[in-house]
Amino acid sequence: MLIHEYQAKELLRAYEVPVSPGKAAFTPEEAVEAAKEMGGDRWAVKAQIHAGGRGKGGGIKLAKTVDEVRQFASQMLGMKLITHQTGPEGKTVRRLLIERAAQIKKEYYVSMVLDRRLARPVVMVSAEGGVDIEEVAARSPEKIFKEAIDPAVGLQAYQTRKLAFALGIDKSLVRSFCSVLCSLYRLFITKDCSLVEINPLIVNGEGEIVALDAKVNFDDNATYRHPDIAELRDIEEEDPIEARAKESGLSYVRLDGNIGCMVNGAGLAMSTLDIIQHYGAMPANFLDVGGGASTEAVTEAFKLILADKRVKAVLVNIFGGIMKCDVIANGILGALKEVEMKVPLVVRLEGTNVELGRRILEESGLSLITADGMADAAQKVVGASRS
Repeated sequence: MLIHEYQAKELLRAYEVPVSPGKAAFTPEEAVEAAKEMGGDRWAVKAQIHAGGRGKGGGIKLAKTVDEVRQFASQMLGMKLITHQTGPEGKTVRRLLIERAAQIKKEYYVSMVLDRRLARPVVMVSAEGGVDIEEVAARSPEKIFKEAIDPAVGLQAYQTRKLAFALGIDKSLVRSFCSVLCSLYRLFITKDCSLVEINPLIVNGEGEIVALDAKVNFDDNATYRHPDIAELRDIEEEDPIEARAKESGLSYVRLDGNIGCMVNGAGLAMSTLDIIQHYGAMPANFLDVGGGASTEAVTEAFKLILADKRVKAVLVNIFGGIMKCDVIANGILGALKEVEMKVPLVVRLEGTNVELGRRILEESGLSLITADGMADAAQKVVGASRS
């Protein structure tokens, strides 16, 4: 789950991380009022979307007068902001963050992430703040410093000092820098985050360490433990099909291809995606309907797949274990009575009562293609999508 920068900064503030004074605005009038309330003579007007690279796309402007705050706010609200993370379709800007501008003396990159290879959190820092960390990793990987954290003991003081010294932090700021790292770790652990990132963490004109930007992502599977975090969800920023799937209790992830996939079980679903690519096509989605999928779940799954206009063919790949293949076949037929299939449908069943399930499909009179085995199913759906 993603949240906006202004929401992330409220969390950082709650965990005693210094952040720039700022306020969210939904209209040009609110933007002007926020600027006047904060005072100062310069303000940053920042578009709030769930994507990085906003500055390069024109989503961050520095205003020198209140009139410029109003002008930039009017221009940004409602605009399609296109960045390297949004893709060519961009994202609509519906809210802004108005901040008092800061004088920047030094910029750093700081993040806390889960390293799945090490199975533990890792803190990463770099003196190349304000730059996409992917660029730094590609150009100068030696400028990124990491410390893996043992979850049994947490982030240790010596690790934070080690990172501070690696960055060449001024001695007068080492304690503040280490305190920020410890606060980020507390946030990361207590709120079940998957990412906490500050880029840049700056030393301002007063010689203080301040988070100038913030990005916080959460583990979707843990939001039930954090109703306060779940309330921060902005459904308008999410893919509408993925949001609909989440409400229906289905595991759906949109991909870049044109072959819709309905599978039961995450492992089988991943194998299905792989074999479709092996035979020269690309899947349009990951969709796991679960081991005991009902007719209602299968119906909703078909609707989700067909809501994607890029889909040229659909592959249903089901292993009947918990639920027998004849029950699954009848569920598919029941779903097809409610859903109009305008693209080829390939169905591969395997498991308990598989012969009965296949016979039910073949005798249904519906226009669908049955397959025997993963390879056969993949080849048939790839061929159908091209024809």
